[in-house]
Parts: sequence; C-alpha cells; structure tokens
Amino acid sequence: MQVIDWDLAVATGVRLVRPGPQVSREEARQAVSELRRLSREAEVHVKEFTGIDSAPPEEATVVDRPGWIRANVEGFKVVLEPLSEKVGNMPAIVSAVGSRITGVEVGAVLAFLASRVLGQYELFLPPDPEGNAPTGRLTLVAPNIVNTERELRVDPRDFRLWVCLHEETHRVQFTGVPWLREYLQAQMKEFLTISDMDLSTLLGRMRDVTDAVADAFRGGEGNLIEAIQTPEQKAVLDRVTAVMTLVEGHGDYVMDAVGPSVVPSVADIRAKFQQRRAGGSRVDQVIRRLLGVDLKMKQYAEGSTFVTTVVQEAGMDGFNRVWTSPETLPTRQEIADPHAWMRRVLATNTLEPDHKSA
Repeated sequence: MQVIDWDLAVATGVRLVRPGPQVSREEARQAVSELRRLSREAEVHVKEFTGIDSAPPEEATVVDRPGWIRANVEGFKVVLEPLSEKVGNMPAIVSAVGSRITGVEVGAVLAFLASRVLGQYELFLPPDPEGNAPTGRLTLVAPNIVNTERELRVDPRDFRLWVCLHEETHRVQFTGVPWLREYLQAQMKEFLTISDMDLSTLLGRMRDVTDAVADAFRGGEGNLIEAIQTPEQKAVLDRVTAVMTLVEGHGDYVMDAVGPSVVPSVADIRAKFQQRRAGGSRVDQVIRRLLGVDLKMKQYAEGSTFVTTVVQEAGMDGFNRVWTSPETLPTRQEIADPHAWMRRVLATNTLEPDHKSA
C-alpha cells in the first residue's frame, strides 16, 4: 500500500502551481537551447577547477514547473519505498485516508517550491526499462531561471551560466565520487526504516507539527522536518545535513570562484541574488521556514565558508580529501569548525596556502 497517493500529489501540484513568466515560443526555444549548451560548458569549467574526474558532460534536462513536479514525485517514490512495508501493517482505513491526505500535502508543497527552484541534480530516479538504476540527472527549470533573471535585471547569458556552474558542480560531485550517492541513499533508508509508524506515534507527531507551525508564525525556528523526527532519526539526519551542507556549500563556492573568469557580471549577480534569497512576504517566509528552505539557505553559507577556509589553508588537493570515504566527510560540528576537520583528516599533511586554488 502507498504511503502517499502519488497521482493525487501530481494532480494537486500541477493544479496549484503558479504559471511561469510570459514568453514567446521563440524566446522559450532559445532559453532551452542555451541552457542545454551552457550546462555542458559549465561542467568543463567545474571539472577543471575542482580537479574531480567525473563522467563526461551531458546536456541538462530542461523542464517547466509541472515537469519539475512530476520529476520530483518520481524521485520521492524511490526514496520512500522503504516505508511501504510499514504502511502495509497499519489499518487499511488509516493508510488509505492517510495516503490521500499526504498526497494533497505533498502536492501543495511541490507547487510552492516549483515556482522557486532554479535547478537540481536528481539523485534518486526510477530504474530504466532494462531495470538499471540511473546515476542521476541534472534538471533546470527554465521558467524560473527566466523569471529570476528578469526580476534581478541581470545579464541573461551570465545568469544562466552562473546557475549551471552550481548545478553542474553537483553532477561532478556525484559522478566523480561514486560512493557518495550510495552513502546518502543508505542514510535515507536508515532514517525511514527506524521511524515508528504506529497510530499513537503518528497522532503525537501531528501535535508536534501543530506546535512547529505555531512557532514558525511567531518567528521561531520550528520546522516540519524537526517536528516529525525521532531521537534516533536525528542522529541520521545530522549526518545527512552535514553532507548536504558540504555539497551545497561546495556548489556555491565553485560558482563564485569560477565565475569571474567566465561570468563577467558575477559580482552583480551574487549581490542581487543574496538580496532575493532574504526577501519575500511574511507568509512566504513562514512557509520557507516550515519546509526547511531557510535551513537550506543557511547550508549554502556555512558550507561555502567551510570550503573556502579549507581551500585557502590546504589547497584544492587538501580539500578534495573530503571525497576519499564516508569517514573523511565533515560532521555538522566540523562544518562549523573547519580547522577541526583539518586536524582530524589532514593531520599527517603539511598545510600550505594554495592561492591559485582559493
């Protein structure tokens, strides 16, 4: 039995998502063509700068907002598969009603995010027709990129390449470090399989969710992710958060470090983009906090600071030791204290500044 009514999630998301910006057919065609070309160009820059030997560059998949919703539902199905057996042990009426409720909720969340996400590297995809698990897929949301570059009044070509540099960094990370995807998938599976899905626990979690919503509207730090996790899940989530902070911060560091040589207006773009990240209406800010979007913004900043500090003091080769194994990944505490990570992982090496890499 399904944890979530996926068809209802897609239908709800597509119905609620706002339409994209008004563009002519020719403008849309040109934007899609340029994004595909720039995604290939960006990966060449990223590989050369980071020194990570990844898979050959490929064109990005360019979608509209409903297409992004459908793609993410497919990914959610893969991620949440471990919960299917647990739901099968619950009363049929509870799971049937619950799957429809969560279907509507997931669709509403995706509709909110679908007008904001510029791109993503999809790690978890359904098997291909031969039954093989794809390694990942880079997706760019064309209407959101066009809408953002118009709102910011920045050079379209520069902004598109700048976005591609960040997203292509994720493809380089996950195709150049093969164990990283398996590590994250294992952590997600553990997070889900140790969850307690009995009815009394679910009712208790609903009370926690209510408290989180009230706290968010009061301006607090409450979010739905923290509200529904058990203490055992928190330890797993800390590991996942550390990895995602690292990869997002690395993406931000690379896009800005590579930017000046290939994106002439990168300083203007970054300044305006940071202002946009911090903006939004009161309701928009509350929803972002509840969904953990603000946490993601914090990850960009903390992760970028971690990468910058390590590269400046240990060089790019020293930083790339982070990709050696799960044991060399930084903890959440080490993300906040890069020198602690360097003492633990690079203690046998002499740390010398590498100004060319920084």
